Amino acid sequence: MKSISTRNFYLPTDEEDAAINAGIAVDSDTYELSDAEFSQLKPQRRLGRPLSEQTKERITIRLSPDVVSAFRATGAGWQTRIDAVLKEWLTQHPSMQ
Repeated sequence: MKSISTRNFYLPTDEEDAAINAGIAVDSDTYELSDAEFSQLKPQRRLGRPLSEQTKERITIRLSPDVVSAFRATGAGWQTRIDAVLKEWLTQHPSMQ
C-alpha cells in the first residue's frame, strides 16, 4: 500500500494486529484511543522542522571552489556561516545597504 506521499508501507496481518492489541491491553501506560478521542486529533500540516520566524531566501550563487571547500571543511552549518560572514561584511560596508 502507498501513502499520500507515495511511500510504501505494509498493513499488519490479522495475527500481527492481534499481537499488537494484546500488547496494548497488558501495558497500563498505553491504550487504544476511542472513536471520540481519535476524532479530536488534528492532522500534522507540515513535516520537518518548524518554520523559522525569519525565513531566508533560497538563491543560487556561484562561489570559488576554494571558498566552498574551506567553509564545507568546517562541518555542518557551513552555509549559515557564509551567511554570517556576509552579514558582518554588510555591517562594515554600510554603503552597500
